[in-house]
Amino acid sequence: MIRSILAGVAALGIVLAAPSGAATAQARATPSQRPIMVGADSAEQTPSGFALRGRAEVLQGDNRLRADAIQGVSAGGAITQVTASGNVYYVTPTETIRGDRAVYTVADTTIVVTGDVILTQGRNVLTGGRLTYNVDTGAARMEGAFGGAGSRIQGVFYPQGTRN
Repeated sequence: MIRSILAGVAALGIVLAAPSGAATAQARATPSQRPIMVGADSAEQTPSGFALRGRAEVLQGDNRLRADAIQGVSAGGAITQVTASGNVYYVTPTETIRGDRAVYTVADTTIVVTGDVILTQGRNVLTGGRLTYNVDTGAARMEGAFGGAGSRIQGVFYPQGTRN
């Protein structure tokens, strides 16, 4: 069973791929070609894929997906979707995304983080209720919380060269 879990988690390499240009890809291995490390307090194979629980994390290269629980769904032996829930963090060398829940869809290389979402890049911070992030391009779209007061996004951005 552990071998099946590890095989399923190994397919998560797509989840943790960071944006890279053609010149970078030629100069060094892309993140998806690096070894995958997983950690959790418990792991199990499920009828639809696998489940990691308790301080669950998947690391590949410099990228990390961390949450209270991570579940993977597979079809035809390949991971099609990954859901992380509870204290979710997706961290790349340049960004940190925090939220309550994240769903990564392999087909469109997009991770959707919901809840109290915080996106940081250096000192720049953007907050909202829903973030759609393309893992390949790094393009992000933040939306406010759905309904109610405070449904606007907010951000603080520092021009290059400023110290405060």
